[in-house]
Amino acid sequence: MRQAMLGLALSPDVVLVSSARRTLQTLEALEPWEETPLIEPMDALYLATAPELLKVLNGVAETARSVMLIGHNPGLHELAVLLTGSARDPADARRLAESYPTGALAEFSVPGPWRTLAAGGARLHRFLCPRDLPQLAI
Repeated sequence: MRQAMLGLALSPDVVLVSSARRTLQTLEALEPWEETPLIEPMDALYLATAPELLKVLNGVAETARSVMLIGHNPGLHELAVLLTGSARDPADARRLAESYPTGALAEFSVPGPWRTLAAGGARLHRFLCPRDLPQLAI
C-alpha cells in the first residue's frame, strides 16, 4: 500500500493511529514518509465505533489538510460507509459498502472544516484493497 500511496501522491499531514500493536505495525509498513506527518497514537481508536471515530475526526485541527486514520473493523468500515455522500466511481462505493478488508485504503475529500464533518459529508475518491495492487499479488 505504501507504493500505491506514493504513486498517488497521498501524504497525510496527520496520522491518527490506534495504539494497538497491529495498527502500529501497519503504520511502520507505510514509513518512511516523504514529509513526516504528525503521528498521534490514540487508545480511544481501539475498537471504536463509527460515531466515536467521527468524533475524533471532528476534533482534528483545521490546519490539517489531510488525515490518515488507522484503526479497526467493524468501526472503520462503518465510518467509511457513513461518510460516503458521493463517489467518483460508483463501483468503489459498492465495494466499500460490501467490505473493508485489512490493509484497505479509502480516500475521501472533505469539503469543510473537520469539526463539521458528518454522515454523508465526504466524497469517496478511491477505494483500494491489497488484492487490487499488482505488486502485492502472490
